Amino acid sequence: MSKDSEYSAIHYNSYLELEKLLSAQTLRSVELGKPAHEEMLFIITHQVYELWFKQINHELYSVAEMFQNNNVDERNLNTCVGRLDRVIGIFRLLIEQIRVLESMTPLDFLDFRSYLFPASGFQSFQFRELEVLLGLKEEKRTTYHGHGYQSVFDQKKKELLQKLEANKSVLELVEEWLERTPFLELGEFNFLEYYQNAVETMLAKEKKAIMATDALDDHYKEMRVNMLGDTHTYFANIMDEKKHEELLEKGEVKMSYKATIAVLFINLYRDEPILQMPFRLLSRLTDIDDFLATWRFRHAQMVLRMLGNKVGTGGSSGHKYLAKTAENHHIFGDLHNASTLLIPRSELPELPDEMKKRLGFYFSSK
Repeated sequence: MSKDSEYSAIHYNSYLELEKLLSAQTLRSVELGKPAHEEMLFIITHQVYELWFKQINHELYSVAEMFQNNNVDERNLNTCVGRLDRVIGIFRLLIEQIRVLESMTPLDFLDFRSYLFPASGFQSFQFRELEVLLGLKEEKRTTYHGHGYQSVFDQKKKELLQKLEANKSVLELVEEWLERTPFLELGEFNFLEYYQNAVETMLAKEKKAIMATDALDDHYKEMRVNMLGDTHTYFANIMDEKKHEELLEKGEVKMSYKATIAVLFINLYRDEPILQMPFRLLSRLTDIDDFLATWRFRHAQMVLRMLGNKVGTGGSSGHKYLAKTAENHHIFGDLHNASTLLIPRSELPELPDEMKKRLGFYFSSK
């Protein structure tokens, strides 16, 4: 093969297969002899969603692959963060795109809605793929007519989802990475012991400040102190591995005890050079969880605006079902929980010099 043949000419239209893409908008209202102008917007908007879902999944598969086989280093982390940033950027677009769809009024939608039965966004295979890739488990899903989410797909797609479920999700792969992070080997520095002392000191200061204020009466002071809690409430599962295991069994947390300690350590000491990139990675995963929940909520609100409390075209409870998924389908909740366990920088246990060297960029001429 000549060098020139490797770079044969191609036209913009053929490269992007625009004829195929732009001929994929078939309006049922036109086919049925009752053209509805707004159906074009409805189709294109949802086709664009599917294209973006394809790109998100492309990024997530690549991130999962980088976390496979314990093959994660600082260079891979930077690439992972970059690709997760792209996913976040896409979710921003998906949320903003709802505004375009809302330019269609409820009456406009009713002009062609009856032609959609029983099609439904619930039947989006790529979106289910996205959820499974991230780590949403079957037992955590809000059911659809009491049936599993795979029930609306043909056998081939069911098998693909089952295979994907059997593989490790991004959540599980990140958990394993956290468990083997080298900075958890702290030598003689007992992080949890120092952390517990720091928490007790912080709580004692806050209780003292509450009791000393003149702005509250005794009843509200007692209430505020109780709300403040102690090391046996908010901090219990990080102080006691057995307590954490109980929460795991109940499904109230997802990550292992060791991974949870790593998340806390990264969040508390995020300013140390080696921890800055891991912190950015965890932050991006938290952002994706937030944006996915926001997209679900905005979608639910759009459905409420368009349909009120009508049943969805796929037979779901419409707005109510979608609102429940926004509330219940969080994937990286354990990363959000880390904020509950944070303490002010002024209260942070001082790291030993040797530990600071390991977490920094330390060079020696010897």
